[in-house]
Amino acid sequence: MTKVEINFDGLIGPSHNFAGLSPGNLAATQHAGQIAHPRAAALQGIAKMRANLDLGLVQGVLMPLARPDHRWLETLATTYDDAPPHLRAQALSASAMWAANAATVSPAADTRDRRCHLTVANLLTMPHRSHEWQGTLAQLGTAFANPAFVVHPPVPAPFGDEGAANHMRLCADHAEPGVEVFVYGKPGGRFPARQHRDASEAIARAHGLDPARTVFVQQSDIAIAAGAFHNDVVAVANERVLFAHEHAFEDKDAFYADLRRLLPEVEIVEVPADRVSLADAIASYLFNAQLVSLADGMALVLPEEARANAAVWSWLQTHVAGNGPIRHLHVVDVRESMSNGGGPACLRLRVVADPATVDPRFLVDHAKLDRIAAIVAAHWPEAIDPASIGDATLVAAIEAARNALLTELDLVGLIYT
Repeated sequence: MTKVEINFDGLIGPSHNFAGLSPGNLAATQHAGQIAHPRAAALQGIAKMRANLDLGLVQGVLMPLARPDHRWLETLATTYDDAPPHLRAQALSASAMWAANAATVSPAADTRDRRCHLTVANLLTMPHRSHEWQGTLAQLGTAFANPAFVVHPPVPAPFGDEGAANHMRLCADHAEPGVEVFVYGKPGGRFPARQHRDASEAIARAHGLDPARTVFVQQSDIAIAAGAFHNDVVAVANERVLFAHEHAFEDKDAFYADLRRLLPEVEIVEVPADRVSLADAIASYLFNAQLVSLADGMALVLPEEARANAAVWSWLQTHVAGNGPIRHLHVVDVRESMSNGGGPACLRLRVVADPATVDPRFLVDHAKLDRIAAIVAAHWPEAIDPASIGDATLVAAIEAARNALLTELDLVGLIYT
């Protein structure tokens, strides 16, 4: 079997809105109360998937979850009509579009039983995300039902886990054994530390990882305080390359030494703070880019905001012009996702697998993206004002839009509704 990296992008759902529900996510809170554009958001995400296909990457898609989440509201002894405004907003959240938070993935080459393991994230730190896991578990269980995979339920409370956004893997080649890196935060700072070390250690055990090739590293307190609510806001890895900000990790020297010992061919590309400040890195989502392997070298798939930031773009141009491992820059417009707090890397979950073992309904080519885009254009709301989230007509339109998509892709009844 030929194993490759597949990027599964979360399709931005019809309930995409700017309710500002995520403390510590500066973009989300800064845009709270503004009018969101679900149709444009989803079409931007589809355009990014098309661009990845054009680069020669294998592309998958994950469906929006059922919103509002009536089952979650039932557990709170209320209904959408009767719930207070903050619970309505939390029940309507489209945050599952950021598939990097769906699960932590360990490829078969790293696991004891030589199967690809996925542990669904519990996302319990934020109420609006804490009820995503049931839908995500059902969806991943469908997409990865083949015996080549093991899909685990979430780590139990109180150990917060936010998935692949706090996990990196370095290796000589995607299909070869690698070094898995779990990044956790220390609680007690200005913003909540969303990834607990206990959760990361539990996932490593469940996946059957080799302790000698598994690294746990603390995210720096100053990065979290600056608004790097996940590690993927300040660092990203691909094959032998780690691309990180100078202030990404609490003890970077020890971490880098571990990487060089475990993977001698590792290339660490560190962006110095005197060239790109943490504020610029976070505002531009420089590190929340997809770092991908192409036939002629590695490339960064970056948001437009990175090109618009003079300091960030200057550093990138200098690096690409030199002898570093990143050879290409590809800029995409995901402005709606960025305004809600997630860049190109947030929108995708990386899975190393043989595509033949994945349910084909979750893999896309240009023709399938045409079909999805047609549903989005016909059914997704053009705009949502957070003040209207209780409107019954809007809720009916959101639910009908998702049902139209699932019907088109033959997924009705196969994932949590």
